Amino acid sequence: MSAPPDLPDLVSRAFEVSRRAGNVSFCRNETGRLLATLAATRTGTLAEFGTGCGVGTAWLRSGVPDHARILTAELDPQLAGAAAEIFADDPRVEVLAADWATLLDKGPFSLLFLDSGETSEVRVDSVADLVEPGGLVVLDDFTPCAGWPPVEYGRVDTLREEWLTDERFVAVEVMVAPDASAVIATRR
Repeated sequence: MSAPPDLPDLVSRAFEVSRRAGNVSFCRNETGRLLATLAATRTGTLAEFGTGCGVGTAWLRSGVPDHARILTAELDPQLAGAAAEIFADDPRVEVLAADWATLLDKGPFSLLFLDSGETSEVRVDSVADLVEPGGLVVLDDFTPCAGWPPVEYGRVDTLREEWLTDERFVAVEVMVAPDASAVIATRR
């Protein structure tokens, strides 16, 4: 049995910064590899809402082609500052210490990465127009669901349901680990 692939140096650095900052909420490696793979297919501007200390951003950057750029916004100024240090010498990554709404006039984006844990911010109607036609939206932090309608914690998961059924997108839920899934939606 072979070992899993090594982490990109930038991702390892982001994990270290995250640990030092005491931030324990960050992008899983399985989701990160998915992000890097999807980012490799993109051009233009990619965006992330909820940077934390930059682990998800590092995964995006590890895959993004040279002609694309990444904008990411983090509400907590301490976490945004920590993430900004990681990318200080990278002209293709801009970290903003701001609410995600500051990115509203900077789109449309070719890929938008959102944390499903912040449900008020990731509703389809709030962000659909931020994604260019053919652009991708990736939402992580779902628990896999075997039935329909999707049920999580004993109630219908309306966030997952609205992303999987919105007619502006073609969407799929993918397992990234036995206990984690992500929704990938492509703008029509």
